[in-house]
Amino acid sequence: MTIRFHRKQLAWAPLVLLATLILGLFVRPSGTALERIQARGELVVVTRPSLTTVYGDENGSTGMEYELAQGFAERLGVELRLLEADDLETVQKLLLAGKADFAAAGLVITEQRRQQLRLTTPYQKVDTLVMYRLGEPRPNALEDLDGKSVAVVSGSSNADLLEQARATQPELKLDVHTDTNVEQTLARVEEGEVDYALINSNDYAIHRGLFPDLAAGFTIGADQGLAWAFAPGNDGSLYQAAQRYLTQQNAIGATEQLAKRFYGHVERFDLYSARSFIRHLDDRLPDYTNAFRDAAESAGFDWRLLAAVAYQESLWDAGAISPTGVQGLMMLTNQTAREMGVTDRTDPAQSIHAGAAYLRKLHDRMPERIAEPDRTWLALAAYNVGFGHLEDARVLTQKQGGDPDRWQDVKQRLPLLAKPAYASQLRYGPARGGQAVAYVRHVRGYYDLLVWAENSERHRPTLVAAAE
Repeated sequence: MTIRFHRKQLAWAPLVLLATLILGLFVRPSGTALERIQARGELVVVTRPSLTTVYGDENGSTGMEYELAQGFAERLGVELRLLEADDLETVQKLLLAGKADFAAAGLVITEQRRQQLRLTTPYQKVDTLVMYRLGEPRPNALEDLDGKSVAVVSGSSNADLLEQARATQPELKLDVHTDTNVEQTLARVEEGEVDYALINSNDYAIHRGLFPDLAAGFTIGADQGLAWAFAPGNDGSLYQAAQRYLTQQNAIGATEQLAKRFYGHVERFDLYSARSFIRHLDDRLPDYTNAFRDAAESAGFDWRLLAAVAYQESLWDAGAISPTGVQGLMMLTNQTAREMGVTDRTDPAQSIHAGAAYLRKLHDRMPERIAEPDRTWLALAAYNVGFGHLEDARVLTQKQGGDPDRWQDVKQRLPLLAKPAYASQLRYGPARGGQAVAYVRHVRGYYDLLVWAENSERHRPTLVAAAE
């Protein structure tokens, strides 16, 4: 369950905190903080929704902070309940008012926060980057910001960094603009309202596809840790449990794998591809959004996944024809079109519905034991290279000691399908398996961009309007 709070709702927070402290003098709660949470069966976490913390995809809530917090709640044997705040200042007020057990909001460890809150061991490291518009002079040092306008997120560590820079270099003249989120700061730079913006490197990794005309100039703060925050003064039992959990997750590489999952593949997008995608998102996708939604409902997929497949196949061009003769939005072969009952491959609705149904067919042919998201990535590979060739790759994976049900293992063997040394082991013959690996990576990247676009302030109105 998720509850959303706005800053103006917290005018009463100091009174609530005072009343809580006074009540605590006369009423002693039974058990430790950890025991009370386990007794009530619920862990309450305050966060600030963003693409680096928590957002929605086809399976509900997701995001780096969400996945970590959900894992911790499962470790404690309780349900996770999120409180959503509009900004970092509200996050801290809710935490100090006792409305949440802790905060998981992409908080950078700073000295000021150490003095006010109890911070865990870092689970991720980020840098602070200075963003600028491509085509403008690239900034290389603080001195290049002199006399310029700079945007930062209000209450963020980057706002603190800017204040520290001005304190140590009083001759530095800056026109500082504050916003409530990263998207707003980047939009200011892109639209020419300000010269620069300060954001964290994880935000850049996710937003670079949505803002292809911006780039990172230089790093103003390096290797800054992100941590969970607890209010001071409790017995420390929950804090210590969180410390053990995060330390273990770091030690086994789980946090690193999460970072790769959310940030790794998006960094492979080149500037030209990202620019084209954003342009086509606005001028082509709205023509087909309803068809994707209808087909997704029929086939049981997220419509954004189908749209991502279509973009990889045809760039949302209904008249696209490949050198090998495949046609339409979903680039169906003649054989697949006949199999799925398509009479006109260039008809957008027929192509989308047939492509969705064919992907569902491949998805359902996978062994039932294969879980998501591996099941979908394997089905996408089969859509590109063929089900038989995928099976050859899975057999090779098992022979070499890998897990044939995990995409991470199978994608390492798919390129082997093109190597003569493995020809005798292939039931379905040689194939361009490496192309299938790139195909899945690109579809995942486009899918993520569509999810982030629909969660963004800039593109959500277009996507929602197209579906109405």
